[in-house]
Amino acid sequence: MRICSLLPSATEIVCALGLEDSLVGISHECDFPPTVRAKPSLIRPRVDPSVPPAEIDRQVRELLRRGESIYAVDADLLFRLEPDLILTQDLCHVCAASPDDLATALARAPRAPRVVTLSPHSLSDVWNDIRAVGHATGLRGRADQLVDALEARIARDGSHGQCLPDRGLSAQSAIRTPPRPRVACLEWLSPLYCAGHWVPEIVALAGGEDVPGRVGLPSFHVTWQQVLDARPDVVLIMPCGYGVEKAAQEFSELELPRGWTELPAVRAGRVFAVNANSYFSRPGPRLADGIELLAGLLCPGQEIAAATTLKAEALPLCG
Repeated sequence: MRICSLLPSATEIVCALGLEDSLVGISHECDFPPTVRAKPSLIRPRVDPSVPPAEIDRQVRELLRRGESIYAVDADLLFRLEPDLILTQDLCHVCAASPDDLATALARAPRAPRVVTLSPHSLSDVWNDIRAVGHATGLRGRADQLVDALEARIARDGSHGQCLPDRGLSAQSAIRTPPRPRVACLEWLSPLYCAGHWVPEIVALAGGEDVPGRVGLPSFHVTWQQVLDARPDVVLIMPCGYGVEKAAQEFSELELPRGWTELPAVRAGRVFAVNANSYFSRPGPRLADGIELLAGLLCPGQEIAAATTLKAEALPLCG
């Protein structure tokens, strides 16, 4: 089977199922596992990813206002690759090529490949997408095994990711359930967005409470005042598509609002830049790593062993 993947999470799913050799084309953002970077890219973005976030937002809004696509699919290359299966998404037309982008390229295709569209809004949707890719590639059993392993791992990690009382407390106070740390997940910084979809679930499984996140709903615009009013104990800087260093750089250039230094998270030194690109933004198998990473940040005294290997993917930031 010849597979083209138009989004990074689908590429990761294909490779997790042992089908990397079947990948003949990828998107411009597919980078994991690193060996896939040698595959030909089918996607060209019409925005400049090197400019500041506010300018990216302006370019995206302008393209959408004109009714134009944010991505172009290389139709000629697609025809030459002759895929049997194309994986695309219909979750966010800003983040990756959509079925509409693909339809334009396939309009004059001599042979119509099978197209599987992924559109996850929750962790269970992500696992179902893994099963869907397994079904489309004839590896349903292997996909079920992968999902079972991820779910078992999350259940185990979730039991560790509870911020328990200190052992020095009295027996009476120790039996009370402590409040979960309040977490603000900032998915974009200019303008300001809070993360949605599966991220609030990840926070809950890691032992926190996402404020003001909305489980299963898209990310949404917030004001700095809303963040201040939420009084988070932990702030995660996780711009969509950014690694940890770039997230930290963007935060360092931000003009922070008055009152920021009074937030519990800032006073406690619990503002972190994280690698959203690998562990939070992409709806694929590495979301399980994101839970482990976050559990180590929210409950450092209870840190699970697996989180220690992910420490470099989170940087503490000065408030």
